[in-house]
Amino acid sequence: MFTGLVQGVGRLDARESRGGDARLRIAIGSLPLADAQLGESIAVNGVCLTVVAFDGDTFEADASNETLALTTLGSLAIGAPLNLERALRADERLGGHLVSGHVDGIGKVLSIEPDARAQRWSFSAPAPLMRYIAKKGSICVDGTSLTVNEVDDHGFEVALVPHTVAHTAFHTTRPGDPVNIEVDQVARYVERLLAARSNEA
Repeated sequence: MFTGLVQGVGRLDARESRGGDARLRIAIGSLPLADAQLGESIAVNGVCLTVVAFDGDTFEADASNETLALTTLGSLAIGAPLNLERALRADERLGGHLVSGHVDGIGKVLSIEPDARAQRWSFSAPAPLMRYIAKKGSICVDGTSLTVNEVDDHGFEVALVPHTVAHTAFHTTRPGDPVNIEVDQVARYVERLLAARSNEA
C-alpha cells in the first residue's frame, strides 16, 4: 500500500527482455533506499513492483507481460524520469490517499496551463474509468496523489503546486505524454456495494 506522496525521482536505467516479460533496472535518484530489503514493494510511476536486487544506486524488479501492456513501463524510453515511493509503514502518516499500486489504465496529458504560481493540468482517461472520477475526489497519476478540480465526460483537471512540479517527474512531462492512472479505491468499493444491494432487492 502507498500514499501517492512521491519520495524521490529516479530514472529507467535498463529494460531487459526475459522470456517474454522484462527485468527493469531503475536508478534510485533521490529515493532513500539505504535500508532496502529484497522482496519489498516500491511504486514506480504508480506501479507496484517487487525489489529482486539492489545496490547503492539502483534496484531491479520484474515486470510481467500484463504490467508492460497495461502501464507505461513497457514503452518508456531508457533514461525517462520515474516517480518513486516505498511502501507505506503502519506507523507513518497517511498524507495523500490510499494507493494500491495497481494501475487501472493509461491516460494522456491534454494540456498544461499556468494558474498564478501553480499549473492546471488536464488529462484524458479511458472511458470505463471516468465513472470513478469525481470533482474534489482523489486520483493517482504516475504515482502522485492529486485532487480532481474538474471532470467531464472525456477527462479531468488537477492543479499542481510548484513543489509538486519541482519534486516529481512532472517537471519533464509534456502534453501528449501517456500517464498511469489509478482511481480512488473508495469509489470502486461504493460501486460494488451498490451493485450488491441492487441484486438483493
